[in-house]
Amino acid sequence: MTETQKTAIVTGASKGIGAAIALRLAQDGHAVLANYASNEAGANQVINTIRSTGGHAIAVKGDIAEPSCMARLFDVAGKEFGRIDTLVNNAGVMHCTSVSEATDEDFETQCAVNIGGVFRAMREAANRLTEGGAVISMSSSVVGLYQPTYGIYAATKAAVEAMTHVLAKELGPRGITVNAVAPGPVGTDLFMVGKPDAMIESITKANPFGRLGTPEDIAAAVSFLAGPDGRWISGQTLRANGGVI
Repeated sequence: MTETQKTAIVTGASKGIGAAIALRLAQDGHAVLANYASNEAGANQVINTIRSTGGHAIAVKGDIAEPSCMARLFDVAGKEFGRIDTLVNNAGVMHCTSVSEATDEDFETQCAVNIGGVFRAMREAANRLTEGGAVISMSSSVVGLYQPTYGIYAATKAAVEAMTHVLAKELGPRGITVNAVAPGPVGTDLFMVGKPDAMIESITKANPFGRLGTPEDIAAAVSFLAGPDGRWISGQTLRANGGVI
């Protein structure tokens, strides 16, 4: 890679939306650190695809719920790339249950990853991102829809949006944009697992476009916010959901 090539850290990049984001940013010219928690084969497939087209990519294992993880990812990216321009907080977990039936573990696990991991990633970015960089975090369109069984998950994503708005004001003087992307239903394992076919069909028909989103739809939104055309967009939540709300 060259000294001026932009670089990106993408958490949860071994499959689904995260993999699509890593591939799209590489297509846009970024060197990419693809983080994964357990799916080593998926992460390797992502970076091998990037390398096969002449890109620069590395896969780094790490659970963002662990307090030391994000600092280590930034250390590795800094050593490998020499600079860090873009952070994409994609990794997340979702356990759907009613508030009355939710366990302490449901609450603590989702908070540890969806809030704690994102907070520590934002803190590292605030101290280490190059001027003119970008922070993009995944929220969800359940913030706004507030359907039953999504109480804890929606709360964690609302926290991500709140931190996004505040950090945008803190990093604006350095030319760093800070935004969130809030997907609607996307045809990934995170969304599909545990849902009966009739429910998926109903959700699909409820979208004005009559389809679920794709990981590439969300990656395109991230690409815009990370690229030159998104430099005047900051402190915003882009609801990439096909008009569902």
